[in-house]
Amino acid sequence: MADSGCGRLRCRRWTMKMEDRRVMNQTCRIVGSGVLVLCGTMLLSGCVVLEEKYNAEKARSLNFQRLLAQEEKRTAELDSEAKRTKKELAEFEARNRELTAQVQSAREQMGRLQEETEAVKESAMLERKAMQDMRKMAPQAAAKPKKVDELASLSREADALLQDSAKEMPSLAPPAEAAKPIAKAGTTIHVVKPGETLFRVSRLYGVPIDKLKKWNKLPDDIIEVGQKLIVGME
Repeated sequence: MADSGCGRLRCRRWTMKMEDRRVMNQTCRIVGSGVLVLCGTMLLSGCVVLEEKYNAEKARSLNFQRLLAQEEKRTAELDSEAKRTKKELAEFEARNRELTAQVQSAREQMGRLQEETEAVKESAMLERKAMQDMRKMAPQAAAKPKKVDELASLSREADALLQDSAKEMPSLAPPAEAAKPIAKAGTTIHVVKPGETLFRVSRLYGVPIDKLKKWNKLPDDIIEVGQKLIVGME
């Protein structure tokens, strides 16, 4: 009986030990599973965070590249615009020089036109003056035949007086010279040569023009080549 009771007690203790060991094994498995689950959860959480950071950095990098491309495009546009502006400025300067040369040429042409206009005006004035002088001289030209007749008559009278004087005083008659004036009985006759004027004749003989005009019955200062003028009277 005693041996049978001891055997059952041992059997119970062994059973309890086995039960405790089984419980401990289950507990260890549960704890290990929990630790594994916790570690997996932590790893998954860390991977998610890293993936989010990676995606954020990737988006930031793409945005930076896009901004850089936009800046490069804008820089190229500005460079092209600067070149175009520089070209337009050069064309404008060339056009400005061309216009300046045209303005200078126009000014010179205007100056020449003004000079030509002044010359034409002066020529027209001289022509009008000449026409007026011709109109004034027309009546005088009409009176020329009368004056010529008077001069011819005066010349004939002077020749007659000269012949009478030569007959009376042949020794006093001066030699005939074309360059010297012809003396006639109390008068001195001058034959007008080319280029001579009434003023020059008056200076040559020291006789006022008024006296010459009065002696020769001249209406004006006009004399002709070959015309005989009385330049002295006694």
